[in-house]
Amino acid sequence: MAIEIVFETHAWSTDNELGIATGWLPGALSERGRALAAELGERWRGTGLAAVFSSDLRRAVQTAEIAFGDTDLPLLLDWRLRECDYGRLNGAPAGTVHADRSARLSEPFPGGESWQQAIDRVGTFLRDLPSRWDGQRILLIGHVATRWALDHFLDGRPLVELAAADFGWQEGWTYRLG
Repeated sequence: MAIEIVFETHAWSTDNELGIATGWLPGALSERGRALAAELGERWRGTGLAAVFSSDLRRAVQTAEIAFGDTDLPLLLDWRLRECDYGRLNGAPAGTVHADRSARLSEPFPGGESWQQAIDRVGTFLRDLPSRWDGQRILLIGHVATRWALDHFLDGRPLVELAAADFGWQEGWTYRLG
């Protein structure tokens, strides 16, 4: 059997509006983000989801709570779904943090982690899923690092390719694990 994984990014945050790379800072949803989180919930209700997993960072938790807080779906927070830890650059302008992402694939951000470390962290989460969720559809709410891990481990995309590409936001990505 396999697990169907639906991935959604956290909804639009106040830092997104300001061009800030939040990293491991909590962040908060903007008014626009709260509306988008409600739309996310409407989009996936009644589609056979068994559970919703979310990064434990505030902006992702808010997204999950607005989207699914009034349902019977389990909302499970997991720190491994966090964004890359930009260390001393958490909260810096996004243009500064993301100017040369490929330079931070294996070299950690000062006081933080590398993209490879962040991707591997999400990989440990993915390895744990089959023990409980095999044959089911789950939804993950996360960040760039979460999506890169899914693309890397489940679609075989090299990290260097992911670092060079535009994030290309959309309403949900679907993956199969197993």
